[in-house]
Amino acid sequence: MNKIKYLRLYFSWLLWVSASAFAATPETVKFQSRDGKTELIGYLFKPATPGPHPAVVMMHGRGGPFSTLKPGVHDATNLTGRHRLWGNFWAARGYLALHVDSFGPRGYPGGFPKHSYNVRPPEVNEQSVRPLDAYGALDYLRSRKDVVADRIGVQGWSNGGMALLAAMSTNAPQVSPDMAPRVRVAALTAQNGFRAAIAQYPGCRIQRDQADYRTYAPLLLLVAEDDDEVSPKVCATLAAQLKQRGVALEFHEYPGAHHSYDDPGKTKQSHAPNKAALEDTLKRAEAFFAQQLRP
Repeated sequence: MNKIKYLRLYFSWLLWVSASAFAATPETVKFQSRDGKTELIGYLFKPATPGPHPAVVMMHGRGGPFSTLKPGVHDATNLTGRHRLWGNFWAARGYLALHVDSFGPRGYPGGFPKHSYNVRPPEVNEQSVRPLDAYGALDYLRSRKDVVADRIGVQGWSNGGMALLAAMSTNAPQVSPDMAPRVRVAALTAQNGFRAAIAQYPGCRIQRDQADYRTYAPLLLLVAEDDDEVSPKVCATLAAQLKQRGVALEFHEYPGAHHSYDDPGKTKQSHAPNKAALEDTLKRAEAFFAQQLRP
């Protein structure tokens, strides 16, 4: 490919990323977490056609759903570029995408800083609480007439990816411990739970250390080789374990890429491995959900 053609393709891609990240403001909706006490806020990216559509639940990382460009603005007008990019990406492809704010309704709208894992409050725990938010979002989407009820996937980044791994367990918490004695829940399957899941650069240590951990539906697990927040090697070990246990899994590690490589901002995308990882992730994610979520 000559240099001029490459530059044209690159700038076309850059314009597409910018347009996707800064498209129309999503609709704000509210729904109940399965923790039995929290009214969650969600941001809904809708396709142009009436549907019904397959759908995607989106789970943010430890920084929360909002951009730091407008300090103190915690609403649909100030979602991060990454979350706008992905919400519009799915909507443009005929999926209804729901981005779930787990932190704001619990009093932490600004999220948490890097390497703060050990001091985060238990009410936002990604193993025991945030999975209940994912299932609350699933319940809400299933109540909508414009959603295909048994074709809903989930996507999570970093801490949200950790919540996703917990939620996709065959032993996942489906209701809060307080509700459990009063609520009968069926064993999770791809038919009554999430149809498929995409986890990007999660921490995998807890699931790696569970001897019987397996997901009940197909999983796409994507990690960054030069991640300074979580260990890609731990995720690689988990991926090998899951394959041995018969889980439908796709695993890919991006050489030279950083944590949050799919942030479309100039800082992340000026690093060539991040740009390559984002381009490849968009292709892999689209193909994966097309195979798993389309009726």
